Amino acid sequence: MLTPRDYDYKLTGTPVGEVRITVLGTAQDGGFPQPGCRKECCNEEPGEALERYPVSLGIVGEDGTYHMIEASRMMGKQFRIWQKEIGVYPSTPTSIILTHTHLGHIDGLGLLGKEVMGAKGVIIHCSKSVNELVENTPAYLELINQGAIKTRIWDQDTAFQPTKDCGFSISPIQVPHRSELSDNHAIIIQGNDKNLLFMPDHDSWTETLNHQTIREWLSDLEIDIALIDGTFWSSDELPHRDMKEIPHPTVQETLERLGRKLDSDPEIFFFHLNHTNPLCYPTSEQSMELQELGWSIANEGDSFRL
Repeated sequence: MLTPRDYDYKLTGTPVGEVRITVLGTAQDGGFPQPGCRKECCNEEPGEALERYPVSLGIVGEDGTYHMIEASRMMGKQFRIWQKEIGVYPSTPTSIILTHTHLGHIDGLGLLGKEVMGAKGVIIHCSKSVNELVENTPAYLELINQGAIKTRIWDQDTAFQPTKDCGFSISPIQVPHRSELSDNHAIIIQGNDKNLLFMPDHDSWTETLNHQTIREWLSDLEIDIALIDGTFWSSDELPHRDMKEIPHPTVQETLERLGRKLDSDPEIFFFHLNHTNPLCYPTSEQSMELQELGWSIANEGDSFRL
């Protein structure tokens, strides 16, 4: 935990002076263990795997403002993770950036309403199609009518600062992913010293990349830290499902494309782990294989300074 010496403090106790990112969730939309799962993957002895929450990031700006990427229904527990890392309880976020509208990424918006937080004026940064879904969903529209949230549509592929003096900017990049509800974006968080890519969902590397390799793409985007889609380790994890209906590049494929980590590579962390993914277990053969190649698995509480 940080001490007051790590930051200058406002009278409110909010840490200021640098941009700090905390990983608040690393699981696919259902979390881990997943509700309703009776399989071995979700019924091992307690302590053999880390509990994981739907993907989310917490960002503290240089001005002491709090920002989140994604609105998870597990926000209460995620705030405690955030508090443990930054030393103060974040309370209501100043803004929330939404990548798309699948379960786990947006379902926590309701917590901002009068039934729970009673928030006022939380800015929801999103694409036009995400905004349309929010305004056409009665429960979310009620949040607007209450004044709990205000939506702000971003300009495609244009960077913006959530607050004037936050010390970082957000660059949304549209990437292909099931669009039955809305479009989908990866997010680049650009700090003074480093850039971080947040990309929990995409359909395939073939569709996402406009370069020959993942390395070239990340280099062109000037990425130092990348949190990327690690939903499934392999394509045989859900034998009862048609994987074409839930497309994601497998971790196996991504590792084949990347090979062993080079000194010049950015730090890459796999997250958005499905409950069937053996990467949920730190001591699994697959976890060991990934780490032996030099790559990492994201965990709740991981922290980065930009």
